[in-house]
Amino acid sequence: MKLSIRFFNDCEVRAVWDDEATKWWFSALDVIAAINQEVDYAKTRNYWKWLKAKLRRENDQLVSATTQLKLVAPDGKRRLSDVLDSDGVIALAKKIPNDRATAFLDWFLYSDSTIDGQSKKKAYALFESGILAGLEPGTVKCLQQIHAYLFGGLYDFAGQIRTLNISKDGFTFANAQNFAATLPVIERMPETTFDEIADKYIEMNIAHPFMEGNGRATRIWLDLMLKRSLKRCVDWSKIDKRYYLDAMRQSVTDSTQIKKLLRDALTSKINDREMFMKGIDYSYYYEEP
Repeated sequence: MKLSIRFFNDCEVRAVWDDEATKWWFSALDVIAAINQEVDYAKTRNYWKWLKAKLRRENDQLVSATTQLKLVAPDGKRRLSDVLDSDGVIALAKKIPNDRATAFLDWFLYSDSTIDGQSKKKAYALFESGILAGLEPGTVKCLQQIHAYLFGGLYDFAGQIRTLNISKDGFTFANAQNFAATLPVIERMPETTFDEIADKYIEMNIAHPFMEGNGRATRIWLDLMLKRSLKRCVDWSKIDKRYYLDAMRQSVTDSTQIKKLLRDALTSKINDREMFMKGIDYSYYYEEP
């Protein structure tokens, strides 16, 4: 089954793809927790139990539209959970009387129509496309091909090395005029050990060779190097967004923290669909403002 994790105000909203019905099913508990900004699982479960009972007394069709699929519970085990399709999620949100429900609906209805939403769909397709298997990990061309696939048709510069200088949060990335010299140097960096691969990843991030979409493309590039050389990849769901972003900023002068985060999150599940899908979800989540 194809799994997806969406994020609303840093709250996970898990989803499962149904091939037979050709649609996503979303966790009812996650939707409620996201809208109510509730981190206590027991309180969320009790609220849903109360709401279902209320709706059942009112003969509301939302209850009959609810089905059950197995999702990973907080204890790490797969348990049957109430899920709703897109129409059900919209109906559920309208049953919760607070301003956050409106904000949630705005996010839920329009997030997939944005450039990031469309690009994320392309990223999901990479797992079964066979494209990744034909790339040469660690090369600039490989990174360009990943970027072109993710953002083709969305940005006119998809896959193209930038010719303008860019900055973010007060940090200026590598001068575009020097790319003819610097990118081949990064490409030739060794990638036989974890430290070598991490160093290469950090240098490419500092270079930031594209106008937009560098992080999302480069994290896939990193995993390809790890898979080929170490038979490992990163379980991005184990790396907190704030810690990751802080560590990447520090990596310009000190790579200790980002290497620790990456090393502690390594997994041998390099061909696992769920691991890849989660990786995409978290990678795009890191880029959300």
